[in-house]
Amino acid sequence: MEWPAMLAVSSSEWGFLLAGLVVGTALVYVGVEVLSRRRLAGAAREAARLTEEARNQADVILKAAQVDAKAEVIRRMEEFEQQSAKVREELREAERRLEKREDNLDKKLDTLSMKEKMLEQREQKLEQQQAAVAEREEELDRLLEEQRAHLLRISGMTMEEARTQLLTQIRQDVEHDAAEIVDRALSEARETVQNRSREIIITAIQRYATEHTSASTVSTVDIPSDDMKGRVIGREGRNIRAFEKATGVDVIVDDTPGVVVVSSFDPVRREVARSTLEKLIQDGRIHPSRIEEVAEETRQEVAREIVERGKKASVDANVGGLNKKQIELLGRLSYRTSYGQNVLQHSIEVAYLCQVMADELGLDGRLARRCGLLHDIGKAVDHEVEGGHPQIGAEICRRFGERPEVINAVAGHHGDIEAISPYTPLVAAADAISASRPGARRESLERYIKRLEQLEAIATSFPGIQQAYAVQAGREIRVIADAARLDDREAAKTAYDIARQVEQEMTYPGEVKVTLIRETRAVEFAR
Repeated sequence: MEWPAMLAVSSSEWGFLLAGLVVGTALVYVGVEVLSRRRLAGAAREAARLTEEARNQADVILKAAQVDAKAEVIRRMEEFEQQSAKVREELREAERRLEKREDNLDKKLDTLSMKEKMLEQREQKLEQQQAAVAEREEELDRLLEEQRAHLLRISGMTMEEARTQLLTQIRQDVEHDAAEIVDRALSEARETVQNRSREIIITAIQRYATEHTSASTVSTVDIPSDDMKGRVIGREGRNIRAFEKATGVDVIVDDTPGVVVVSSFDPVRREVARSTLEKLIQDGRIHPSRIEEVAEETRQEVAREIVERGKKASVDANVGGLNKKQIELLGRLSYRTSYGQNVLQHSIEVAYLCQVMADELGLDGRLARRCGLLHDIGKAVDHEVEGGHPQIGAEICRRFGERPEVINAVAGHHGDIEAISPYTPLVAAADAISASRPGARRESLERYIKRLEQLEAIATSFPGIQQAYAVQAGREIRVIADAARLDDREAAKTAYDIARQVEQEMTYPGEVKVTLIRETRAVEFAR
């Protein structure tokens, strides 16, 4: 519609139009108001909801914070308690240390006080002694002066003569006192030496322990049958004669079944013969040429075995620098026995004992071992050379350039010559210990009983002896003397005489102790 046409509209239409416009405006306002109120109500509800959620979250956070705070407070309290307990323990420990120090200080103070009192007492005693000595000196001077004047008055001697006589009397008194002091000192020294020597010997025996060594001096060979015994003898005895000629021993074939005895003064020959006969019996071929062949082979084997045993002995005893001949002689001792005791094992044992005792005495242990190992080397050839084994062994050692101490120990370990060094009595003591320990040597029961009876018979043959008992396997003879017939001096002389007679009339290993007991018993009865 064009504007002129529109302007031509009637006023009534304009009224309706305005009324509609007002109504529409009112409706729009009402709608906007309603919409605004709805939005405000929704916003309020949302705000209330958010506020409630925030309040709930705040409560949860507050509770969690309270729990954490309580836990932290508890943890802090526990830490505080622990630290407090540690500090209290440290304080208690410090208090204990302080108390201990106080106790120590109190003890030291008490000790110092006691020492001060003792010093004061000693000073007082010393002052008293000094005063007493001064008084005695004054009294002595006075007495001497009086004695001098008295002597001058009585004897009419001059001052010089009186002084000479007085000095002579004093010298005699001093010599008497000195003799008493020397005798007492010697007695104490003798007792100390005896105790010390006993300790050294006991220590040596305890530190060296070895198995009992004994070997038979009779060589026997088992024969499986009488037929084999006949083959050993041979036709008209030619095999046994060839055997004795090849080995240099005597073969004893008697009626004893299954045994042939080989006898020889040379232990090496006896060992060669025994081993040769065993080989021949095992081989079964027994005739003169075979006997000579096997004997030569066995002789070479024994010679090698001797050298090996000698080397082993020198190593066991830790003795070096020995000559080959000395080593061979030591090896030969392994076939030598003395009262059933193997001489080589005995020599090694003596070497160990000598070293132990030498170490205790501050001597050279190596030299002592050498003396002990070589002390019986003469027994290896004592059946071939005249003389006793100590002299033979000393000559052997001298020939191979041994030290004088070794030569003297070998020659004098049985007391044949005077000792020039302490190693000689050491070897003698070790030799006696090794020979006399239980099980070292053995003898037959008959010989043992006979030796005990001979000991008792020698002791009871002296006048004034009531009874005698051989104890300690014949190592000691205890003699009961009649106190009415023998006094103390006669008892000592009788014990000496018994010991000398035992030495002259008996042969025994080690030594025999003679203990003579003399006592007087007085018995009364109260009724």
